[in-house]
Amino acid sequence: MLRRIRIVTFIIGLFAALPALAVQPDEILADPALEVRARALSQELRCMVCQNQSIDDSDAPLARDLRLLVRERLKAGDSDRQVLDFLVARYGEFVLLRPPFNWHTALLWLLGPLALLVAGFGLIRMARRPMPQRAGTGEAGVAPLTDSEAQRVRELLQEDASARAPEPAPKG
Repeated sequence: MLRRIRIVTFIIGLFAALPALAVQPDEILADPALEVRARALSQELRCMVCQNQSIDDSDAPLARDLRLLVRERLKAGDSDRQVLDFLVARYGEFVLLRPPFNWHTALLWLLGPLALLVAGFGLIRMARRPMPQRAGTGEAGVAPLTDSEAQRVRELLQEDASARAPEPAPKG
């Protein structure tokens, strides 16, 4: 019985981990092939309100309008490319979650890898640079002990050695 409960809990956990799609039942097309195309296109388009979600995942009213517009264009016979071109012409390339690589999006695509390269170069350079030496310090960057400090260290070491020495066994 306990095993069945664990299995059911595991299955419920799997379904809870799935993304909640915002597509409403009244938006779904009767033709399953068109609906698959509509879902694929919806996952490529950015919600203009949420900005980090696709229109397939967003509950915003504008995202719903865009989902309906995609479905209308598909029902009218447009290809996937024509639907995307229509939306880009209307809203600009910002509507695409993955804008194409061209001269005015080059910075967007190259800034992340460029930042990683600069950071990596800086870390390598820091790791290779020797530690700065302070005036009057030894090789390790530590100032040498004064005579009084050296004497105190010797006293502490003698106290420690005498504390560790075994006590003589009593005679008797």
